[in-house]
Amino acid sequence: MSLTGTPLFAAVVALTVIAVVLPLAVWSKVRGPAVARLAARGTMVLFAQTTAVALVFVAINRDMNFYASWGDLFGTGKYVTAAPDLGPDGLGGKKAEEVKAEPKVRQKFEPVEGLGGRVQKTELDGGISGVKGDVMVWLPPQYDEPAYKDKKFPVVELIPGIPGTGKSWFQGLKAHEVLEPLMKEGKVQPFILVSPRAMLLGNADTGCANLPGKVNADSWFSVDVRKMVTDNFRASDEARTWGVAGYSAGAYCAAKLAVLHPDRYSAAVSLSGYNDPGQEPSSLVAKDPELRRTHNLKELLKAQPAPPAVALWMSGAEQDGYLSGMDLKGLAKSPTTVHAEKVTGGHNLESWSKQIPQTFDWLSKTVKAP
Repeated sequence: MSLTGTPLFAAVVALTVIAVVLPLAVWSKVRGPAVARLAARGTMVLFAQTTAVALVFVAINRDMNFYASWGDLFGTGKYVTAAPDLGPDGLGGKKAEEVKAEPKVRQKFEPVEGLGGRVQKTELDGGISGVKGDVMVWLPPQYDEPAYKDKKFPVVELIPGIPGTGKSWFQGLKAHEVLEPLMKEGKVQPFILVSPRAMLLGNADTGCANLPGKVNADSWFSVDVRKMVTDNFRASDEARTWGVAGYSAGAYCAAKLAVLHPDRYSAAVSLSGYNDPGQEPSSLVAKDPELRRTHNLKELLKAQPAPPAVALWMSGAEQDGYLSGMDLKGLAKSPTTVHAEKVTGGHNLESWSKQIPQTFDWLSKTVKAP
């Protein structure tokens, strides 16, 4: 039974109703010794509380899609098939031109339940990263218009927080619902939106890092997913045509990928992100003090051979993204640019969804059409 499916939701609703009705019907009719009566009534109360909590969890998860499956919830999903040392560029000794020249891998896509026909999903077997997971793609309204049939489109890669799935950007933040009318009105550039699986090792946060022997999350996002998009859709692999955006732990990832790979991304949006990976309790990177230090965005920016030609948008409340953005802004040297935006609202999907029009207006001016 699917964790996000209607049958489970209906079953939990039914159990909750039973848990409420049962005590009303039999509370005064329980017979036996005092201890037995107390135990029976206590069990009914516990059953009612358990079903109420389960109903709230299932309902919220169906709406926000924090966990897509039982494997996600219990951390038993298997998405890493291999994790060799791929080197500092994450290409496993290959040159970027060689990866680009490899035969195209055509993927099969299917509509995603509850999100309309324009959101599609595929199961991608990452040839470089050794990650196998789902990727969701949304095509802008112009993609199928005759006037655009020969045109390529810019791309924004969307990374969810932890917990979260690719579906979180579409079902939780409703990014496509917010952006589609803006694209039709010409207020926002028509982007292809791509949201890959981010939970690759149970409920742990990979920090979008390549950790030999564990996971090559960086290469999954920045190499395999990018190639899948250019193999299957009208998109360019030029960095100037690619942006990346994330919220919470995904915000850290977005900024990190842009700083590390200016040859793959030209801009990043960080919503309520941070510089220190240790701010995410489940971070694999933060478990090692030296890795935590070297994967701090401030250290990564300073360690680049030359200031990367990328633009960063970092927004959030003062202690929830804004000050991190100001710290990076103070370190940035041309051609790196950092915009720090202080916003009101909490660390939640509603707050991030409200920022989509403004941040995609900025992306429209920063990421170029092919």
